[in-house]
Amino acid sequence: MKLLDAAKESLRTDYTWKQVGRLTAKGARALPRASAEYVLEKFPIIGWLPRYNYRWLINDVIAGLTIGLMLIPQGLSYAKIATIPVQYGLMSSWLPSAIYAFMGTTKDLSTGPTSLIGLLTAEIIESLHGDVYTPIEIASAVAMMMGIYGMVLGFFKLGFLLEFISLPILSGFISAVAITIILNQMDSLLGEPDVGDGTARQIHDIFSQLPEASGYTCAIGFTGIFLLTVLDQVGKRWGKTNRIAWFVSITRAFIALVIFTGVGYAVNKGRGSPSNYLFKVAQVQANGIERPRVPSGGLLGKVASRSIAVFIGSTVEHTAIARAFAVHNNYVTDQSQELTYYGVINVVNSFFHSMGVGGAMSRTAVNSACNVKSPLSGFVTTAVVLVCIFKLVGTLYWIPKATLAAIIITAVWPLITHPRVFYSYWRTSLADFISSMIAFWVSLFVSTEIGIASAVGFNIVYVLLRQVFSSIQTFPSPKDHRDSSSSSDSGLPLAFSSSTHPNNMTLPADVRIFILRDSFFFPNAYQIKHQILDTVKTCHSPIYNGAAGLETERNWSVTGEQRIAKLRKEAGISAADVGDLPPIGLLIIDFRRTNHVDATACTHLAALLKELRMYGGSAVEIRFVGMSPYVRSRFERAGWVLVDAEESTDKDEEKVVRVFEVVGDAVAAGRRLGGAEVTRNRTGSIGGGSMKKGENSIREKVSFQEEV
Repeated sequence: MKLLDAAKESLRTDYTWKQVGRLTAKGARALPRASAEYVLEKFPIIGWLPRYNYRWLINDVIAGLTIGLMLIPQGLSYAKIATIPVQYGLMSSWLPSAIYAFMGTTKDLSTGPTSLIGLLTAEIIESLHGDVYTPIEIASAVAMMMGIYGMVLGFFKLGFLLEFISLPILSGFISAVAITIILNQMDSLLGEPDVGDGTARQIHDIFSQLPEASGYTCAIGFTGIFLLTVLDQVGKRWGKTNRIAWFVSITRAFIALVIFTGVGYAVNKGRGSPSNYLFKVAQVQANGIERPRVPSGGLLGKVASRSIAVFIGSTVEHTAIARAFAVHNNYVTDQSQELTYYGVINVVNSFFHSMGVGGAMSRTAVNSACNVKSPLSGFVTTAVVLVCIFKLVGTLYWIPKATLAAIIITAVWPLITHPRVFYSYWRTSLADFISSMIAFWVSLFVSTEIGIASAVGFNIVYVLLRQVFSSIQTFPSPKDHRDSSSSSDSGLPLAFSSSTHPNNMTLPADVRIFILRDSFFFPNAYQIKHQILDTVKTCHSPIYNGAAGLETERNWSVTGEQRIAKLRKEAGISAADVGDLPPIGLLIIDFRRTNHVDATACTHLAALLKELRMYGGSAVEIRFVGMSPYVRSRFERAGWVLVDAEESTDKDEEKVVRVFEVVGDAVAAGRRLGGAEVTRNRTGSIGGGSMKKGENSIREKVSFQEEV
């Protein structure tokens, strides 16, 4: 019966059960309305379409047409990067823009195949191509896994997890990807017969096979690069003032595609079989959109882990582009909803024999420059790509592979981060520089999966170590002994003072203040506890100090004493001064910068108090300063009795602690030794209370010169 009553009382008073009950009731009341809002959030078009201004239609049509003309050559090129038949680049491009009109939260973002997704997909295809699966089957399976990961994060609103990948890591990762893409296109650009895999091998093969390069292929490729570069410069120089120059510049890939497709047709049409062509052509072959098919379950299992790197790289790129243009054009985007769209489109797209898709910087910039007004422009883009799939595939057969290589190289070249950016990481943070270099070099010479995983792993270890070795500020600092030997008087800093005490008040010799600089929880609780103990043992005498007249049996182990001797030497405390060290009477912990504590911290702090009293005697007192309501409630629920400064208590339990607003008040308040109030007079003598035998001789050695 008593057990049942105790259980009822626990349920009635326990904070956690009360919190669970409150949250459950609150969730039940909000569920119907929240469910309706959640569904509406997944289709933003419901909110903005009724307010659509039909005068925006011209802008949306122009933007959609322009993006469609850009998407055709880019889709073909990025399929080539992914090592799948190039027509599947078009199959991957027609649906994303239409779905984005329903689910997107930006007006500017253009989605479809990207160079980053193409390269990472190619690596997976290369690793699995020896199996019974075709490249497009593998690419579709990768797209589905990307979509599944995106839907999980999006539907559960976990988009914030992507913020754990730092910008320096992305800079190194994307730069390595861009260089790898360029190296992969060199055989098509030069017409070299066989370039191996791996960065080092590719560089070797490219230069060793230069004498075997095809002159016709080089002419087509380098002329394409020249034309694309010239048109790009035309846009940069005159695009802001001349609309024709601007349009010619942004559609330069489409213009190059038309010109060189005509050249390929004119030169090679009458030469019989492809082996007789002067240069290789894309040989695009398609008969409309193929019948949808779900990727096989066995293949999904094989690509599941390999698809994580593709997912991370493309989603970070997608959400970063969305945020950047939302800020640029003064509206707000929803990162979790963008991930929901990303997941849905990749799952649906995978049914149509497609590679993965995501946001593309170049097309998004052009879309914004076209002054697009809404995501409705995506329907126009879809229409343009569908016309190409059903009506122009025969013409695209004659696109020179060197032209596609030229389009790819000029598109990804700007993605390579300038060396001065990496130098800025060096000057700002060594850890950021190291993580960017790990991402760059490992991705470049090993693999992109291992590159981004190792860089993120380094960052995680770095963050954990920063927490584990979180430093605390001590006042007075142990190094002060170098300047003032055993002198115990120090002026209290302004930040510690209160309105009722002068700023130049003197700190008593037996007082030590510790300021926590961060959250106090399981990664750093043990380390902080030992930092406090080490400081106390370095600067204060123990109860078995012979100079204090105490004869206490020492522990058999001398390891601790050797450690403290070393710390005292570093602090400038000589062996001759050890006997004059003051005992520890009051320890103050400042929580003003601490916004979180956990059970581990509360437990370690209780152990700290116990060890302090073993070292300095049962009269040692600990006081807390500046605790927020959240931190204070955590301690109280862990069994601590926290008493406000103005309150009095007769409790003499281990975990009874007085709490103050400012450090000055904590220093100036009277002491409680053995349950009785202790006062100090102007000369520092201690009166009142009862103390154990032997401790009185220690306390009488403490001298205070305090003006209150």
